[in-house]
Amino acid sequence: MTKLLFTKKEQDQLKCNPNVKAVSEKGITYSDEFKRHFIAEYEKGKLPGEIFEEAGLDVELIGKERVHSASKRWRAAYYKDGVKGLQDTRKDNSGRPSERELTLEEKIARLEAKNRLLSAENELLKKLDLLERQALKRK
Repeated sequence: MTKLLFTKKEQDQLKCNPNVKAVSEKGITYSDEFKRHFIAEYEKGKLPGEIFEEAGLDVELIGKERVHSASKRWRAAYYKDGVKGLQDTRKDNSGRPSERELTLEEKIARLEAKNRLLSAENELLKKLDLLERQALKRK
């Protein structure tokens, strides 16, 4: 990790940018929207520094090493888990399993969410299958 620390003035400056979710003396948390935008622009061939600058983020202030590290981390997460890998899940997951018994409503809500996820995955697989069959027909 970089040894570059942000002053209070620099933190305030960074907090004004809509692409920044939070800033501390040691680090920056970027919005999920910015991460998705970053990946889309990167895949179009833009360099990480360009993307940050176009988003109103001063690369010199942030530090080139931080930009490089964030770029590398986001690309790895995106290629591993897709858009879901770019989401900040820290507030949703404390790392500890819940010790209390879930209420019936909470169990139902979790099962419904899981059902929606599985349905979406099935739809995606159907579309992929259709595209593969169409590609084979063209050959």
